[in-house]
Amino acid sequence: MRIRVRRTGGFAGIERHAEVDTSGRPDAHEWHALAEKALASGRGTPPIGVPDGFAYEITVDGTTVYAADPRLTEEQRELISWVLKEGA
Repeated sequence: MRIRVRRTGGFAGIERHAEVDTSGRPDAHEWHALAEKALASGRGTPPIGVPDGFAYEITVDGTTVYAADPRLTEEQRELISWVLKEGA
């Protein structure tokens, strides 16, 4: 499974993106479960965010959903954190 996160917005407007390939990882099942939950609660179009907030594009194996601060689910927040940390 390939998981990609793109973060835009924020006070400085700096874009950040990262990608993780879970193939062969011993914790792949955890990534898959979290990714499925994050996708299930995502939107098909970019939501309207808040000033200086972050907007996210989450892509899992070609399926893309959108989310924005402050309305991230716990699963989205955790997946985004994992990907930006591991895929940096």
